[in-house]
Amino acid sequence: MTTQVKVFYDRAANTLTVWFGDAQDEHVCEETGDEVILMKDRTGRVIGFEKLNFVVPTTEHLRVAFEAVGA
Repeated sequence: MTTQVKVFYDRAANTLTVWFGDAQDEHVCEETGDEVILMKDRTGRVIGFEKLNFVVPTTEHLRVAFEAVGA
């Protein structure tokens, strides 16, 4: 089984969006109050999130690193 994570940074909108489920399965969004929006499927499972007001200075590059933990 292969798991795919998609990361989108929109510099114009200042948003960072991360999907670890199929974006087409999005059914409802829930704002956490910390400028984070959770995207959920019909069963209520979180399949992605969006961080609002996420800014990377223009002099820096956005780097993404993943680490698998556990068995």
